[in-house]
Amino acid sequence: MSQIIRDFHAHIYFDPEQLAEAQALGAAARDRFGVPVGHFHVRPVGPHPRGSCQLTVQPEQWGEFSQWIALNRRGLTIFAHTSTGDDRADHTENVIWFGPSEPLNLAMFD
Repeated sequence: MSQIIRDFHAHIYFDPEQLAEAQALGAAARDRFGVPVGHFHVRPVGPHPRGSCQLTVQPEQWGEFSQWIALNRRGLTIFAHTSTGDDRADHTENVIWFGPSEPLNLAMFD
């Protein structure tokens, strides 16, 4: 079955001492691509194991954005996934990691 990708979510992962660096990366992405930058959560929220911030990237921007974030992530881990409406698959199968992968808390999808 074919699904439609509405957009991509790119989550910047950071530890509390990396907050300023994560905010600078979010601002750079917003300035370059016009992507919305979400709230900077300093503790784990939802399935995310550390502090995180969501960038929402449109499908037509994804190619250029993914090349840019791969080279400009400033040592931070980026967890990216599709947004198709199937939350479990979007967080387990339709994913891309920039930097080391980390275990997610998937209990919310049960």
